[in-house]
Amino acid sequence: MSKKKTKYKRRYDSLPTVLLFVLPALIPLIVFWIYPILRSIYLSFTNWDYISPTYKIVWFKNYASLFRNPRFYEALWHTVVFTAGTLFPTIILGLILALLLVKNFRGSGIVKFILFSPWITPTVAISIVWSWIYKVDGGIANTILTNLGMSPLKWINSSDTAMLSVIIVTIWKSLGYSMIFYLSALERVPGELYEAGALDGAFGWRQFVDITLPSISPTTFFLSIITMVNSLQAYDQIQVLTQGGPAGSTRTLLYMYYQLGFQEFNMGQATAVAVVMIILTAGLSLIQFKVSEKWVHY
Repeated sequence: MSKKKTKYKRRYDSLPTVLLFVLPALIPLIVFWIYPILRSIYLSFTNWDYISPTYKIVWFKNYASLFRNPRFYEALWHTVVFTAGTLFPTIILGLILALLLVKNFRGSGIVKFILFSPWITPTVAISIVWSWIYKVDGGIANTILTNLGMSPLKWINSSDTAMLSVIIVTIWKSLGYSMIFYLSALERVPGELYEAGALDGAFGWRQFVDITLPSISPTTFFLSIITMVNSLQAYDQIQVLTQGGPAGSTRTLLYMYYQLGFQEFNMGQATAVAVVMIILTAGLSLIQFKVSEKWVHY
């Protein structure tokens, strides 16, 4: 028997062993992720009302109706605004906090814990607290604005400021998570790179641009993906703070899915929204992967 045939035979002989180790992780993946996605895609082609035991196949009728619905494009735009409004500040402010705290000082551990604690606190609890902060009369936010000589805002009670209010809460919750990852990345940057940069005349800002940013680029890429996905999946803070209002000003695609499926009992069109979200998330992630090939240094 040739060496090539022996090589392939060994591969096939080891396949059952590989499957035996992979199966425990593969079964939950199929049951709780792959099957629900395939089931949702199937339901998006039906007229199921979430209650009746029977339903009919309507093929692309749900998608056609969805793409003719002005609410869909409004929710899509709100999703883009919310995602961009949370992604960039979370990344930038998280990096700034990490740069300030990367050098340990007395009490730095307590400061890091305080900044990270919102991430491990349930979003519902955080949103309830912020709903008190955003109260028009007597809320902490308006009290601060008044003391600074500024006019109070209606915050979550106005369509002009509701989206900004939800974005602020989301950024506040996510900052500590971003900071922790950047702290770890900054600590792994070799000191020799800064010494070499100093010999070439690179100090301060030049070191940050030419050494620090390229060295932590994998972390930036990872955080951008995670933050984007979390923003697309944001629901709790919107439900507690605004319920998609006022006047639909904070209705994102995910919240539209909830309203169509569990308030209007149009599960077929709701799952069509979910499929669009899956495609949107996959597309944005693919774009980020392609862009990252130019600036992520492994």
